[in-house]
Amino acid sequence: MIADYIDEFIMLCVGLWMTGVGFGFLSVPTNPGRPAWQTHLVRQFKWMGPLLLIIAVVLAIATRS
Repeated sequence: MIADYIDEFIMLCVGLWMTGVGFGFLSVPTNPGRPAWQTHLVRQFKWMGPLLLIIAVVLAIATRS
């Protein structure tokens, strides 16, 4: 029971971080030799962060029942 809440809390925190990075509120450390796939991945955080937030909230509601 407690482990479920810990998992959902971690997903919520990561979703908030990904959303912040995706929309430019937070920055990711950059280096000059950054591979192109990392730049592409960070752009995907705009939709992955909110999706992770929704999943965390749905799971939190489902585990309460």
